[in-house]
Amino acid sequence: MALLEVIALDAADARAAEEGGADRLEVAADMAADGLTPDPVVVAEIRAVTSLPLRVMLRANAGFRTTAPELDRLRRAAETLKGAGADGFVFGFLDSVGHVDLAALGKLAAVVSPLPWTFHRAIDHAANPALAWRTVRDLPGVDTVLTAGSARGVDAGVDVLVRRVAENSDSARLVMAGGGLRRRHIALLAAAGVGSFHVGGSARPEGSWEAPVSAGLVREWRALVAAAGR
Repeated sequence: MALLEVIALDAADARAAEEGGADRLEVAADMAADGLTPDPVVVAEIRAVTSLPLRVMLRANAGFRTTAPELDRLRRAAETLKGAGADGFVFGFLDSVGHVDLAALGKLAAVVSPLPWTFHRAIDHAANPALAWRTVRDLPGVDTVLTAGSARGVDAGVDVLVRRVAENSDSARLVMAGGGLRRRHIALLAAAGVGSFHVGGSARPEGSWEAPVSAGLVREWRALVAAAGR
C-alpha cells in the first residue's frame, strides 16, 4: 500500500492524523518558515499519543543553507530528539552556489545514523536539480526524497517526478511527492510508480496552518492514495 505522510505540529495533530489513516508523521515547527526543528518536549508529547513513525525536521532557518554554528546545534538537537522519540529525520542543505552540501549532510547523517532520513525539498531549489537528484540518491542513510519536481510545486513538476520514478525501482522507492500536492495528482503519479505522498496544509481546514489537522481530510487523502495504489 502507498504511504501517506502528514505534517504534525503538536500532539492533537498527531492524534487526528493517525485517526484519519496516516502512515507516518513529519514533525516540524514554524511552518511560516516552511518547517524548522521542533522542541523536543513537543516531540515527546507526540510520541506519547501515537505509534506512527516520526520523521523530525532538522532545520534552523527558512533557507536551504546552513552555517557551522547552526550545524553544531542541529547535531546536538538530533541526539536529544532521538531520546524524545524520533524514528527518523528530515533535512537537506545546499551550498553557496546551489549544489548539494555534501559536507554538511555528511556530518548530520553520521549523527542520526542508524536512523533513516528524508532529504527534503531543498532538491527542488538546487542550481541543477537533475545533478542534485543523482547526488542525493547515493547519500548514506537517505531512504526518502521529498520533492515536488519543481520549486514551483507539483503542478509544475509532475513530468519530472514521472521521469524520476521511471529510472529504476530504487529511484521509485525514494520519491515522496509533496509540495503543492493536489488531489488530482494522486492517480497520475501513482500510475507512474510514485508510492509515497506528503501533505501538510491540505490536511487542515481551508489549508490554514492556524487550524489543526482534520482526521476527516486525512481520511479523504488516505482513500485517494489507497484507491490509486490498487
